Amino acid sequence: MITLLLGVGVVFGVAYVFRHVFVKGRRCTSKATLHGKTVIVTGSNTGIGMTTAIDVAKRGARVILACRSKQRGEAALKEVMRESGSNKVVFMQLDLGSLKSVRSFAETFLKSEPRLDILINNAGVFLQGRTEDGLEMMFGVNHIGHFLLTNLLLDRLKECEPSRVVNVSSMGHQYGTIDFDCLNTQKALGMDASFKEVFKVYCDSKLCNVLFNHELAKRLKGTKVTCYSLHPGAIKSDLGRNSLTLQMAVPLVYFFTKNTVDGAQTTLHCALQEGLEPLSGRYFSNCALKEPSAKAKDDAAAKKLWELSERLCGLA
Repeated sequence: MITLLLGVGVVFGVAYVFRHVFVKGRRCTSKATLHGKTVIVTGSNTGIGMTTAIDVAKRGARVILACRSKQRGEAALKEVMRESGSNKVVFMQLDLGSLKSVRSFAETFLKSEPRLDILINNAGVFLQGRTEDGLEMMFGVNHIGHFLLTNLLLDRLKECEPSRVVNVSSMGHQYGTIDFDCLNTQKALGMDASFKEVFKVYCDSKLCNVLFNHELAKRLKGTKVTCYSLHPGAIKSDLGRNSLTLQMAVPLVYFFTKNTVDGAQTTLHCALQEGLEPLSGRYFSNCALKEPSAKAKDDAAAKKLWELSERLCGLA
């Protein structure tokens, strides 16, 4: 019995060291203050989105919490204000699964807010189904919603340059593919799809994030608006709240996942770190530049995805 207990203790000890040395990761070292700046954070009612919002609010920014749920958004507003000590925090409803809602959000924001200095496209879902507009849910929310939002706000970002767009992706993009025939028809998975099939669609949407960022940087050349995509790390968050499989896996992977403070660091690095401008369009992980997969740097695929996205959200 004593041997067994010692063995368990050793295992947990090793796991603890592993977690704090290898999982926790680097920290954003920027001391930048954001007084007079405005930041939008999508999906900021929970997880790394809320943590990111708290951090930039502490730095003096006016923070827009862009969230789908009014109830959760208003609760998050109170928490972000309490944790940051700032009263310059606003909740604005945004459902990225509705192109109408995205347009309404952008219209309201542009009428009421004179500045936009940093747009953080953080929100994401791991969920089957279709959006209000008939798009596959993860493609629609994780990519198309943010694609439209960014394009509608680009002029304001240019007016306030130097400014930044931060696109939260995932290392899962490495396992994604872009099937343009499938995207054109918007065939959705059946509700009996396996976890592997659903995860593959999620990875596809994360590849879209990196390709979008790649093409956006090209289109922003000549301006002082820069953009960055990133992998935040494996995080204990609400991303899998609609997936029973992911919820069951949480206790098993606890020691190999970051908390939301650690998970927000690369987002903050891309949003705040001085001197990143020459790296616009690049991909980051663990607060450092990292090469994404070769398919995430495919110029032709990035351009084709942009053009398809324009058609799907009515910009073309």
